[in-house]
Amino acid sequence: MDVSYHKAHARNLGRDMEYKRYGHAGRPVVVFPTSQGRFYQFEDSGGVAALAEFVDTGRIQLFTLDGIDSESFFDKHGDPVSRIARHEAYFRYVREEALPELQAVAAKANGGRALKPLFCGCSMGGYHSSNFVFRFPELASGVISLSGVYSTRDFFGRTLEGSIFYNSPLDYLPGIVDQKLLGRLRALRLIFCCGQGAWEERMLVETRELEQVLREKSIAAWVNYWGGDVSHDWPWWHKQLVYFFGRWLDDDLMHRID
Repeated sequence: MDVSYHKAHARNLGRDMEYKRYGHAGRPVVVFPTSQGRFYQFEDSGGVAALAEFVDTGRIQLFTLDGIDSESFFDKHGDPVSRIARHEAYFRYVREEALPELQAVAAKANGGRALKPLFCGCSMGGYHSSNFVFRFPELASGVISLSGVYSTRDFFGRTLEGSIFYNSPLDYLPGIVDQKLLGRLRALRLIFCCGQGAWEERMLVETRELEQVLREKSIAAWVNYWGGDVSHDWPWWHKQLVYFFGRWLDDDLMHRID
């Protein structure tokens, strides 16, 4: 497996940020880490190994991003305005700096063909990947979110002031009426999965809420619930990654989204 490490100063964050790339060709997949995770977490936790069959055959290239959750959502000593502003700076970094760079790398590996990335994540990474795709659907082909939350309630309570609202999908999605934006959202391929076992309680509640919101907005999504033995942990996420990537990529061959 081809693996490369990248580090650069992020102007939007005023600090260095890192990511790793795995693979030699295929659709780019942008992976957000779990709570307070780093760019190397997905590899260290077995996620890269779980998807090795798709990486080694040139079907996907993984780009595992760095995170700054400890400076935003999990900064328990900062005020809400500063914390969400830091997150907004992070999303600007992803949108304006990381994404153009990794898309150029992926396109070069694909002989010049630019394919829109698939976004993916588990737990907090599921939240970040979904929130990013919902906010910037023109930049994505879809999302695979496992055991995610879809609101800011656990981090900011019921406060929805300013940018907090625009980072809480369960709150901002119902109000979308712009037909162009809805069209972009409806063109995405969306997969959400949640177990019904240990430590999945909050994620299960919000996944069901998200399913209802998407149905009301006529946004097609595959929302899949696994059994009562399926816990909020990496061994199950490995199984889910293989299952959903296999089906997403099989469909990709028939209905490619550039």
